[in-house]
Amino acid sequence: MRIAYLHGGSIPSFFANGVHVMRMCDAFTDAGHDVTLYSLPGTYTDQDPYTYYGVRHRFPIRLVPAPDYTPDGYRRRGEDIRDLLTGDAVPDLLYARDPHTLAVTADLAPFVYEVHQLRRDLPDGAERALLSHPRLARIVVVTHALAHDLRAAYPDLGTLPIEVAPDCADPPDAATTSGPPPLPGRPDAPTIGYVGHLYDGRGIDLIIELAGLLPAFDFHLVGGTTEDRARWEESCPHPNLYFHGHRPPSELHRYFPLFDVVLAPHQPKVYTWGRLDEIGRWTSPMKLFEYMAHGRAIVASDLPVLREVLQDRVNCLLRPSDAPHAWADALTELIADPRLRASLGDEARRQFLARYTWRHRADQVLAGLGPLGTGDLGAPATGGAALSSAGRHAADTAAVND
Repeated sequence: MRIAYLHGGSIPSFFANGVHVMRMCDAFTDAGHDVTLYSLPGTYTDQDPYTYYGVRHRFPIRLVPAPDYTPDGYRRRGEDIRDLLTGDAVPDLLYARDPHTLAVTADLAPFVYEVHQLRRDLPDGAERALLSHPRLARIVVVTHALAHDLRAAYPDLGTLPIEVAPDCADPPDAATTSGPPPLPGRPDAPTIGYVGHLYDGRGIDLIIELAGLLPAFDFHLVGGTTEDRARWEESCPHPNLYFHGHRPPSELHRYFPLFDVVLAPHQPKVYTWGRLDEIGRWTSPMKLFEYMAHGRAIVASDLPVLREVLQDRVNCLLRPSDAPHAWADALTELIADPRLRASLGDEARRQFLARYTWRHRADQVLAGLGPLGTGDLGAPATGGAALSSAGRHAADTAAVND
């Protein structure tokens, strides 16, 4: 099946939505589909995007700039992409995380609309028009909480059976984990890791507090913009906490095996870059699945949205997001009990392999659509709308960021 993937952010970039999009295009390609990605030009680097993200396939990427970062500018960019789509062979399917472009291309082919949050940045009625469009084939969301809230936001559209597909990871292999980077710190100290952005609500203040409560442990934070790293470093008085800064997504697999325990200390309110939006109720952190892929023992916040994936003392330890002493006790227990660490990590990896690989997700979100499925891609959704179960940076962060 020929798929045009419409992305409203940039490639490559610092942001998690770029990782998600590139991994999905890679998985679609691996499944035998002919994928072309339409994206904004990169905000981070001109490095080869396939190398930067560490994908296996070199699917075509068309970088289409916006004349400006206003609704009108996004619409004109969408029209440019429409010209590209009609100039080439029109795809069998539009797969979109870009509602602006989708609004002006939706009549070209059946489409899947992927949503990671309730969008508050769109013109009035824009998302409603997409959800009631006759060529809508499926909505994909990352959490059951978001599926619930999306249905509640549009009750007059009738039943919106939505496909819930959490974020994922790729299984590590010897090539991606070879040559681990040297870590600063004490060679005999337990190593506690965190991988991801340092935005407000990610629990970085909790990790700093843990470093003070557990001076015999070394804490390593991998990720974050230069500005965020500097802000947190200035407020951190503990010599056993190390900030490693941003690393290309292709290099992150080298870090996970170095950590005895990994942390997901999300708070009830989780913010995107620049506090442009708050996504705590709906977030599906990619770091969780990367931790699970590597069989790491996880300590995570006991939040409803994370309990969609995590089970206390089955594939992790869950602790209240506002209880640092409970987190310190959990870390102490795990370091003292290698069997528990191994048991939690092994079960997390087993569940990951069964449910949470990018290839599994790619097959799930397209199941029954198109020539490689069993359904009729051109058929409208039941009742016409029913489905199954701040500038360029603002464009990048209009989807969930990890």
